Amino acid sequence: MRPTFLPRLVNDPFEDPGLFILFHHENRALLFDMGDLTPLSHRDLLKIDHVFVSHTHMDHFFGFDRLLRAGMGRRKTVFLFGPEGFLKCLGSKLSAYQWNLVQEYEPLVFVGCEVDEGRMRIRRFSSRERFAPSGESEVRFRDNVLVDREGFRVRAILLDHGIPCLAFRLEERYHIHILAEKVLELGLAVGPWLNEFKKALYAGKDPDTPFPAPLSAAGATSDRVMALGELRERIARITPGQHIVYVADAAPTASNVDRIVSFAEQADRLFIEAAFLEEHREIAAEKGHLTAALAGRIAGLAGVRKWEVYHHSPRYSDQAERLRCEAEVSFENSLTDPTENNA
Repeated sequence: MRPTFLPRLVNDPFEDPGLFILFHHENRALLFDMGDLTPLSHRDLLKIDHVFVSHTHMDHFFGFDRLLRAGMGRRKTVFLFGPEGFLKCLGSKLSAYQWNLVQEYEPLVFVGCEVDEGRMRIRRFSSRERFAPSGESEVRFRDNVLVDREGFRVRAILLDHGIPCLAFRLEERYHIHILAEKVLELGLAVGPWLNEFKKALYAGKDPDTPFPAPLSAAGATSDRVMALGELRERIARITPGQHIVYVADAAPTASNVDRIVSFAEQADRLFIEAAFLEEHREIAAEKGHLTAALAGRIAGLAGVRKWEVYHHSPRYSDQAERLRCEAEVSFENSLTDPTENNA
């Protein structure tokens, strides 16, 4: 069964952090952090409609210019989320350029959302207004949910990195697997209409709603209309959805560890920073980063299905295997001795 979310780290684990998540069979993607975005193609960049920035240290944010450049001349809206101070940083990026000709282009709009505990400040930056900030508002949110769309939601928690830093959890409501052979048995075509069918299910439409489905027969000029619920029973299999957690820079404190473990509980995938080896734990604490051992322990305590460490310090550029092994040993130890405290 092909998953809906196809995640991949943008860069090598020793390079700038970033996670690109493509939606299977959809022309859309999400981006978590944006340091060096060179590995992403122009086509990849144009698929991104939501960006989630853990914090605005340079290695997590300087790639915004590439996203901006790719979007110029396109009619597009991109939502960006970040912690305290994010709107100022985003506005400064956009105000660094001359925009006297930009009104001739199709409108490119960035909607910046600055996240605090339970509330967001929102500001709009449009190319039609030379990216001057406008329309500021504030909204409240509950249960850490920043984005709630058809088929998925994104949650966030605040962590301590010397400054506020966000961790994110992408949740698929449930997974809709289309049974292609059943579609064909009904004489229906396999095509883009199936995405609309999925959207109707995610939207919770009445099962009795008539739903048109194109016939596969050559020369067919009309659709076959079936009740949405009957069509679901005939051609779809509903299973639990994917959950993917992204944890970037976080100080190795007991509070951070407890928050991450709770937040990442039972996730299908965890991408978690592992900047230092345990022998350099004091340096990790000084710089506000997790060690590989602590990252592995968090993965074990959270009970995640699959996990991956990244964002290693360049001091270990020839020791990638050592970092991975330290994390794996700590992961295994956490399963046999969950009471041991490494924070």
